[in-house]
Amino acid sequence: MTADVVLGLCAYTHDSAAALLVDGHLIGFVEEERLDGVKHSKAYPIHGVAWLLGEAGLSPSDVTTVAYNFDGRRYLRALGQLPAQLRQPASRARAVPRARSFTTVHRRYQARMRDLAERFPRARLKPVSHHRAHALYAFAAAGVDDAAVLIVDSLGELQTTTTWHARQRNSRLKLDLVHSIDDPASLGYAYGAVTEHLGWRRGDEEGTVMALAALGDPARFRDLMSQAIRLTPDGFTLDPALIALRVLASRYGRVTPAFTAATCPPRTPNASVEPVHADLAAALQERTEQVMLHLAERARRLTGSGLLCLGGGVAMNCVSAGLIAQAGIVDEVHVPPAPGDAGTAIGAAAQVWLNVTGRPPTGLRHHCYLGPAYPDLALPAAPRAGLHASRPADPVRHLARTLADGAIVGLFTGALEAGPRALGHRSILASPLEAGVVERLNATVKFREPFRPFAPVILADRATDYFRLRQPSPYMSLAAPVTELTRDQLPAIVHVNGTARVQTVTREQHPFLADVLTRFGKLTGHPVLINTSLNIKGKPLCGTPDMALDCLTESGLDALLIEDWWVTK
Repeated sequence: MTADVVLGLCAYTHDSAAALLVDGHLIGFVEEERLDGVKHSKAYPIHGVAWLLGEAGLSPSDVTTVAYNFDGRRYLRALGQLPAQLRQPASRARAVPRARSFTTVHRRYQARMRDLAERFPRARLKPVSHHRAHALYAFAAAGVDDAAVLIVDSLGELQTTTTWHARQRNSRLKLDLVHSIDDPASLGYAYGAVTEHLGWRRGDEEGTVMALAALGDPARFRDLMSQAIRLTPDGFTLDPALIALRVLASRYGRVTPAFTAATCPPRTPNASVEPVHADLAAALQERTEQVMLHLAERARRLTGSGLLCLGGGVAMNCVSAGLIAQAGIVDEVHVPPAPGDAGTAIGAAAQVWLNVTGRPPTGLRHHCYLGPAYPDLALPAAPRAGLHASRPADPVRHLARTLADGAIVGLFTGALEAGPRALGHRSILASPLEAGVVERLNATVKFREPFRPFAPVILADRATDYFRLRQPSPYMSLAAPVTELTRDQLPAIVHVNGTARVQTVTREQHPFLADVLTRFGKLTGHPVLINTSLNIKGKPLCGTPDMALDCLTESGLDALLIEDWWVTK
């Protein structure tokens, strides 16, 4: 019997990725940037697709369906907004360029479908609504039976914010759209607009603005931000007099002259960061948190579910997600490991399978280590000029002791994780007890802004000693208040706002890292490490051994443990 082979794709826009289902089982998932070395790669994921098909022993001609993570036909709905936008003085000048830009994106979508048809001439092409792909992945990854699903991003066709009710009974899954907010009301667009105004790359460095917000006073621009992003009974809206109407072309700015006049001139990327920038970031972050809490409360009311799954780019705002978890709006908050657009490659494939069978795919619940692995890696004694490789007899003991002695070590082990945050397979680890470790990490290893904090990783059964967590946080998705113990003894992992973006680890989830934490705890008294992604600023997380060795040679890392090989300079 011929296998049902569904290839899910996120491609041609940003965060290119691929996922493969064979008879409803997830073979794997990989983000192209981690194989081609281009951060936020928008290329067709040629390397990722080749790896997936190789893992399954298949060829392109075996693919029966290609599931694409956008339904480009829906972009034309924006044309129906044109008359109202022409009538509104604040949006009139952009109304026609906006309509044209959505038509252009529709044409590009048609070209993408032709490209996919040429690559897979025997496969059906199935476009999937972007937010549905987000929602299905967020729910299926959570491993629960009933949940509200809240997707908040910049734009998916015309949707920006959607609420769903997902239920699974007797292996059958239903995902019902409960409420939708369309562009131009977009929280992701607004956050990206201010990120760009503050001198960082939108779609990439919103997390930097979130970190900067803790240093500022939101009161300075609170009223302005409340006007720019207005709460409504069913969600929120944007004021086009401050946040300019979206046009899908990079030459159109996102904030208006009125916004600039009321805040500050645009900051250039290399300019110093002033108090006004921190204050603006603080007001933006505060308003984002208020909107997200409002949306979460509505999702609970609309669905009646005590569990909430978050997805979309704004779900990566761990402070907002943490506040929802702490507020008690729902019993638990679940954020998948890849909540951004890359994860929609899984969601698109899952939707195609769901359409045919009514069932979710297998191999997805609670899984994040889905990419390439290199268990048989062999290194020469000198893998690069100036590097030395050896094999310690006990890698756990050796790594824990070296970390306790103050070294900063890269870790490359097992299958590549999904998502933007280090989950222990492609990580940089350091002791939070080492004086000046945050300054050293930012200045000489990651090459990033000095105010950015680092996340801790801890054994799950010790988490409540150090963090005020109401639930597990396996994917480093929630910022939680720290305890007095952490504040007193581990200040390196405490951000200015008194929180930390914690990752909890169980032995079942990650036996090697759990053993390292246990050993480190015996040596130091604290089973807690700093965990940040194995990369330097401007480059993607290291998906291949060569990328990891590059990271060692190009940064201030002291050593790299790569599949039981200990590599030093």
